Amino acid sequence: MQSAESPLRRPKPEEDEPRNHHVCPWWVGYLLASPLRKWREKPNTILAPWVEPKMTVLDIGCAMGFFSLPAARLAGPEGRVVCVDVQQRMLNSLDRRARRKGFAKVIETRLCSQRDLGLGDLAGTADLALAIHVVHETAFPVLWFEQVWAALRPGGRLVVAEPSGHVSQADFEDEKSIARTCGFDVGLNDSFSKGWAMTCVKPAETL
Repeated sequence: MQSAESPLRRPKPEEDEPRNHHVCPWWVGYLLASPLRKWREKPNTILAPWVEPKMTVLDIGCAMGFFSLPAARLAGPEGRVVCVDVQQRMLNSLDRRARRKGFAKVIETRLCSQRDLGLGDLAGTADLALAIHVVHETAFPVLWFEQVWAALRPGGRLVVAEPSGHVSQADFEDEKSIARTCGFDVGLNDSFSKGWAMTCVKPAETL
């Protein structure tokens, strides 16, 4: 049987130094959650192939919940959507929106840091992780992929999408390489019509 232990390597010293990154200011969250974006990007359509009832879903870099609320709707009342962000104001807005939509018992918000996503208690349990337009904003990409890998169950999936306006193809290839090094099987993802996207699968245990 394949070992249940994580194959993750520790970062090299130079990888443990923060890379250049930019985090959108909190007020941009209102633009990211706007009805215009919903009309253009259609989060329900994007998430429908990935989110099933009763799933535990991680929305990493959730902002004000553009994907969190649709994920909660698809996961249903017995599902769980854990939303993490580095900005408390984003999370406060998401909490209010979740209450208004009736998802307060499904959505859980957590403040994280650049070094720690705060997912240690979920080790090996999450079915799906979403990282939509967020990986380029992390200062420590190796640590980021490591922690997501650890939180997912065997066979769990990570969906990554990056905007081509902010992330070059070469930079996205670097992200794919890090994901592979951290233990993921990486494949293409055509759910997003613009930018770059990939699906990363944590290998299932096999005999």
